[in-house]
Amino acid sequence: MRIFGIDPGLQVCGYACLDVSQAGEKLIEAGVFRTPNDTALEIRLNGIAKDIESILKKLNPDIVAVEELYSHYAHPTTAILMGHARGVILQKCAEIGIEIKSLSATRIKKSITGNGRASKEQVQRTVQMLLSLPCLPEPNDVADAIAAALCCANVINSTSAV
Repeated sequence: MRIFGIDPGLQVCGYACLDVSQAGEKLIEAGVFRTPNDTALEIRLNGIAKDIESILKKLNPDIVAVEELYSHYAHPTTAILMGHARGVILQKCAEIGIEIKSLSATRIKKSITGNGRASKEQVQRTVQMLLSLPCLPEPNDVADAIAAALCCANVINSTSAV
């Protein structure tokens, strides 16, 4: 099975693609999409849509794991802007016909590190260890996308084992 993980963001959007088999997980590709801060929102969203569509068609995943939004009461505007990016991502997945699994950040962290409040560094180090990567996945957005894909694999494996 091929799982595509996404850490949605308006400025930086992390992505990762894993092949998952009984032998384990193998990282196929990971990276980020960036949009310039000085560009109109609709242009940035269109860029994210084009990038996501292109990479989904290239990698052809079976399922997409997308981190849910978390809104801190002190920063509601950030959550709204991230929601725009997440909405574009979900729409492109639906348009292509790819199944979506939404996962909370705490669920992802708990699945990967055993601690739902793990730091960014803990997530990076755990992802590096689990996939035997030669270096830490950077930036954090990439590690978060890989973690989302790994969590999705864990969820699928636990439900198929029942």
